[in-house]
Amino acid sequence: QVHLVESGGGSVEAGGSLRLSCAVSGYTENTYCMGWFRQAPGKEREGVATIDIDGSTTYDDSVQDRFTISQDNAKNTLYLQMNSLKPEDTAMYTCAARWGVCAGLRARTFGYWGQGTQVTVST
Repeated sequence: QVHLVESGGGSVEAGGSLRLSCAVSGYTENTYCMGWFRQAPGKEREGVATIDIDGSTTYDDSVQDRFTISQDNAKNTLYLQMNSLKPEDTAMYTCAARWGVCAGLRARTFGYWGQGTQVTVST
């Protein structure tokens, strides 16, 4: 059973940075696609970024060139470095895992989810 625990959320002013972490356990390295998703109040969950088994990454257009997804297999940790944050980035951020290769930024393709960490960006 894959278990995911996020940390690193908080409040920051626009233009600032945060790094989210997701501790992963119960999985075999290099067999899961990993991703970050977010959901703002009153909005649907949306995909932010994924990192595939081969290390290739995909980003939503809204975060391209500002966010970076990475993973440290030695530490079993997934990261999301968020720079140049905007108020519209405010949301609950959740990490997720999908067995096998990635199939896009679609939440329904991921079977394992963490509890989430809140990110609030103020003007």
